[in-house]
Amino acid sequence: MSDCTGSAFTLTVFGESHGPAIGAVVTGLVPGTVIDEEFMARQMDKRRAKGKISTARTEADRVRIVSGVYKGRATGTALTLLIENQNVRSGDYQKTENLLRPGHADYTAFAKYGGHQDPRGGGHFSGRLTAPLVAAGSIFTKMLAEKGVVIATHLARCGGVEDVPFSRDPDTLLAQAKALNQRDFAVLDEGRAAAMTRVIEAASAEGDSVGGVLETVVLGLPAGVGEPFFHSVESVLAQLLFSIPAVKGVEFGDGFALADLHGSQANDPLRMQNGRIVTTQNRNGGVNGGITNGMPVVLRSVVKPTPSIYKVQQTVDYAAKRNATLQINGRHDPCIVHRARVVQDSLVAFGLADLWAQQEGMKWSTD
Repeated sequence: MSDCTGSAFTLTVFGESHGPAIGAVVTGLVPGTVIDEEFMARQMDKRRAKGKISTARTEADRVRIVSGVYKGRATGTALTLLIENQNVRSGDYQKTENLLRPGHADYTAFAKYGGHQDPRGGGHFSGRLTAPLVAAGSIFTKMLAEKGVVIATHLARCGGVEDVPFSRDPDTLLAQAKALNQRDFAVLDEGRAAAMTRVIEAASAEGDSVGGVLETVVLGLPAGVGEPFFHSVESVLAQLLFSIPAVKGVEFGDGFALADLHGSQANDPLRMQNGRIVTTQNRNGGVNGGITNGMPVVLRSVVKPTPSIYKVQQTVDYAAKRNATLQINGRHDPCIVHRARVVQDSLVAFGLADLWAQQEGMKWSTD
């Protein structure tokens, strides 16, 4: 099993949903890098389950740093983050442990690991493992912020309800990004939050779930970050985003909509503005040839409906090797889109910091 990613920096995730703890290990940090635990706690709070639109499983998610930090700064050795699982109810899974849950990794995990995987709550494949990703990602989000880079994500669509789009005006866009990072439910039009909440609650009342689209904007990146081909900005970020459970699609700029345009429409015209090169539109999402062009990086991910639903579903009893039906118990999210936005922010931050550090050298992180 490969649980590690990155080049200049590496990020490893470990643990299971119902194990004693989950966590992450970060390597490559320059000695002296500030580790802001208060900011880390605020980022973790954005992912926390809240209210009727989230799972009833609530965890404190207090992050304990067990290595690699001294007096608030990285030592340069492996930084280990530990989060204890304190509110597990593994008994919820005992009656149905041989029944493969549709939409989950139960069958594929069994096929790969031959029954030695921990199946409780999805084990290592659970969305619970996104908690340490947020903890680790906060380090890189803060690191980029100190260089003037702002990352923000909103629920562009949830349960069929659409948010308003990001502004094309640079000043307004920056204000929108900063406002999003202060909100629990990250939408640009707060009136849409109420409509999305109603859709989520309605699906929950029916024992069902909904998905949505997350749209991220990155402001303040200079031109020249990234590599062609295999380490392009798109390929690195797409790999990271597809590691988020339930993400089934990723696009940059206008993405799939570019298929219906002519080249004269899809190309972003270049102009000079205050001594720097800019584009008058941003259909390519701030990236050309796999390298940032200095415009806002814009990307979207598709988050499928939460697979844990309370309706009766067709499945297989893999122990008895026969068809069966399944109706799950336990505590599950009717929607994870609102909680996943900070996960997306975190992995985008890690990927961009890793690419930038590869280009500028490791001392980049302390300049």
